[in-house]
Amino acid sequence: MEVDLLLHSASQLLTLSGGPQRGSELGQLGIIEDGAVAIAGERVQAIGSSDELRETFEPDVMINAFGRVVMPGFVDPHTHLIWAGDRADEFEARASGATYMEILSQGGGILSTVRHTRAAEPSELIAQARLRLNRMLNHGTTTAEAKTGYGLALEPELRILDAILTLDERGPIELSPTFLPAHAVPAEYEADEYVGLICDEMLPALVVWWGDRRSDTPLPFVDVFCEEGAFDLAQCQRVLGVAKELGFPLKIHADEFASLGGTKLAIELGAISADHLVHTTANEIQMLGDSGTAAIALPATPFGLAESEYTPALKILQAGGLLALASDLNPGTAWCESMQFVIALATRYMGLTPAQAIAACTVNAAAAIGREDVVGSLELGKQADLLILEVEDYRHLGYRFGTNLVQTVVKKGRIVVDRSRDGFR
Repeated sequence: MEVDLLLHSASQLLTLSGGPQRGSELGQLGIIEDGAVAIAGERVQAIGSSDELRETFEPDVMINAFGRVVMPGFVDPHTHLIWAGDRADEFEARASGATYMEILSQGGGILSTVRHTRAAEPSELIAQARLRLNRMLNHGTTTAEAKTGYGLALEPELRILDAILTLDERGPIELSPTFLPAHAVPAEYEADEYVGLICDEMLPALVVWWGDRRSDTPLPFVDVFCEEGAFDLAQCQRVLGVAKELGFPLKIHADEFASLGGTKLAIELGAISADHLVHTTANEIQMLGDSGTAAIALPATPFGLAESEYTPALKILQAGGLLALASDLNPGTAWCESMQFVIALATRYMGLTPAQAIAACTVNAAAAIGREDVVGSLELGKQADLLILEVEDYRHLGYRFGTNLVQTVVKKGRIVVDRSRDGFR
């Protein structure tokens, strides 16, 4: 049988098969030793032993993994990909003792990035984001969520969303868009006034804009930042309630610095995920375990802020929750383009094993953006997004950090990154 590509001789082929992994199930990698993958077009045609697949298929291209780990591409379910400028001055201020919320209250933080992003041309936003995407791809991310949130007015928010869609169309990383106008209160508005603008004008306008730009795909996620100094619970409930009525799927930033009830709100409204969750209450953790809402932990953020508290991952798993990991790529707290580093942080500060962290970055991360039927695992009929690592044992992910262990990236059955020294045979 003819196929386009056959990858064989993987020391460990991590399939992550069987769907999202909740609670104590997290960490089932579905390892096939001396494994192989046959690819036809953009899809996985077969998974099995190298001997079996080499006897069965006649490939146009054959890749020898030479006894290295092969696994699904990383899925990053929470990024703030599109912005202009940087906040290196604020990093220095935090290193000197200033807090994140103090900087935000003085017009810095998110509002600083808003000023730079509003002033940037669309081509500049795309060019800067492209550099970040290239680094993400080289470190193994093949699918990512990307938020607006640095426009804080209809026109610049739509400009950011258009940049996300343009980058998605150009590939190779697929982007799942999220509309986040409720990221901070812009300087020209009071909070309730701005929330009214989002609900009465921005969300209805987005429905029309999306129908013109992407009528063939579902509406993007709508997200809010439920936090002291940003939007309170009632304001978030209003935004998400209107978004749900208009047909948008929902996400929420919650419990990063304080617990305001955002996680409970997300669950009650059927949000696909609640993100950050550093200070989530025990009751809400149990609610997560009984719900379909994924808990997305962002360990690069407390690390970037030099904080000691991280998402209580083990408690979420004990409650039976669906845990995912993400980078929170952003210019203020977590300029991190490597899911490998996220794994290293999760194994040190959240108590996860390397296997659990890998599952949280692949099949569970795909579920946290509603794409678990397409990406996040290597299974028959799913998209052929996979990595060849430079190591023989998957546990080097987490064990090693500060270096890039990805040798080869295959996206939709096509080699898009090749860092191998010896080439393919």
